[in-house]
Amino acid sequence: MGFFDRRTVSVLLTVLIFAGVLALAWTARRPIVAFILAIFFAHLLEPLIGRFQVWLRVSRGAAVAITYGAFCLVLVLFGFTVGPHIAQQVQRLGQTLPELIENVKSGNIALQVGGRQGWNYQTQMRIQQWLVEHQSDIARYANDVTGHLGQVASNVAWILLVPILAVFFLKDRSKLTSSALEAISVSRNRQFIEGVLDNLDTMLAQYVRAQLLLAFFAFIAYGAFLLIAGLPYALAIAAIAGVLEFIPFVGPLLALGILVSIAFLTGYSHWFVLVGFWVVWRGIQDYINVPRVMGEGLDLHPLLAIFATLVGGEVGGVLGMFLSIPAVAALRILWLNWTRRGLVRTSEVDLELHGSGERAESLHVR
Repeated sequence: MGFFDRRTVSVLLTVLIFAGVLALAWTARRPIVAFILAIFFAHLLEPLIGRFQVWLRVSRGAAVAITYGAFCLVLVLFGFTVGPHIAQQVQRLGQTLPELIENVKSGNIALQVGGRQGWNYQTQMRIQQWLVEHQSDIARYANDVTGHLGQVASNVAWILLVPILAVFFLKDRSKLTSSALEAISVSRNRQFIEGVLDNLDTMLAQYVRAQLLLAFFAFIAYGAFLLIAGLPYALAIAAIAGVLEFIPFVGPLLALGILVSIAFLTGYSHWFVLVGFWVVWRGIQDYINVPRVMGEGLDLHPLLAIFATLVGGEVGGVLGMFLSIPAVAALRILWLNWTRRGLVRTSEVDLELHGSGERAESLHVR
């Protein structure tokens, strides 16, 4: 009978409810992720909306419409200037990539590249033999990449839904905030919840804007250097490297792998220059740009950030890597606010005990 007391039943019900919530969240992960990305997008546009609202002295809804119009104008200008060149290079790369992969699987790429680089015949044969022996692994990795790209293409509808959902977050921001505060107005944890919401809002805004700036810096740096270096598909690689900048730790390593792979597959002879550029750029990006742009909003140890990224990749793939850092930062905010709340309560109890002790002592004296 001891296994079925009230406390045991309460714990079991709590565990079952928690497991049910996790199962429901996993089943509905696509709309949940769309809402999360919409919140990120809203935080990205919030400063512009605030500035337009002050400068033009218009309503909140009009400022949102003007900001979206300006955003669409920037996309159109980008599409008519740099966009066609990037799209053309991506298309060419997509057309030649299957042939390049077949050359790698058959080992012929070793003879082609070795002939250009001046490798001796034995080296070419050893590399060709190694590639032939690992044909199945190469094919599996290629299929994995194709599968991930297919998953991204299948989620285009959810991605297009993000800016539409962001409109509601932006237009009714004050109403949503006031509704949340009214819901906790009678709660004993009101101050704790307000502090958590305020810190989360600041962290998300800083993280999203910083990631966009870092991706833009990466696109400019890769594009300028690779065009000067004469690497084929320079703008396409720069665009991919800029997108990969959103994935902490793993993204830059993938960008390096793409650089070396394209150089190897296309017979580019100065691949060591590309590696040197990548090392210098990571030093500039990680030790100059990131501290200035990111600031102290996240304040995560690099080892914790790497661990969170790897775990996020195992759980949710590329999207999990992207969301891992803000998720860990949110847990840190919750922990710090909870600890601060405990310290405040402890100090309040000490003051009450001290006051009651003083009153008792005064009564004893009387």
